[in-house]
Amino acid sequence: MLNFKSLAFVRNLVLLLPLLFLATALTGCGVNNIPTYEENAKAKWSQVLNQYQRRTDLIPNLVKTVKGFASHEKDVLISVVNARAKATSLNLPAGKVPTPEQLQKLQAVQGQLSGALSRLLVTVERYPDLKSNQNFLQLQTALEGTENRIGVARRDYIDAVRLYNTELKIIPGRWWKQFLYPTNEPMPTFTIEQKKMEVPEIKF
Repeated sequence: MLNFKSLAFVRNLVLLLPLLFLATALTGCGVNNIPTYEENAKAKWSQVLNQYQRRTDLIPNLVKTVKGFASHEKDVLISVVNARAKATSLNLPAGKVPTPEQLQKLQAVQGQLSGALSRLLVTVERYPDLKSNQNFLQLQTALEGTENRIGVARRDYIDAVRLYNTELKIIPGRWWKQFLYPTNEPMPTFTIEQKKMEVPEIKF
């Protein structure tokens, strides 16, 4: 014989089963896509910043090594140091994807740094002893690897943002945004020319 507690349990179970079914159905139809894609894009953005930081960290040793062989190349060395200072002075909010304006500023300072590094490395061509220096060769390898990593990190971020932004525009993602994620907005992506986004070819 069912007692009062058993009847209450059965009644609660009957009420709970449709909710469980609904939750399962919602999960299967993409209700979690927006936050999932958002977190993925944030993670990819962190990798972009990590690789930019890696390049920034290499510069002092690079400048020091070049200065040891070509101290009179003052203008070139100063341009690299100044470009690095601008790149490191740009403060972006931690754990967040930047606004379009912040991304534009980041692109500008990183572009200046890339240009300054390119000019420095062209200057190296005039110094055979420097080109064969073991310390410089190690820095050269590290810089080339970092430039490649930057290119890969930017590409991965662009792909992640494309997936997220597309989800916000298409059905059912557009519906989920409207009802469950109204504060989610499209993320910015790199807008520089494809030619400038390619990993620069560094010749020694």
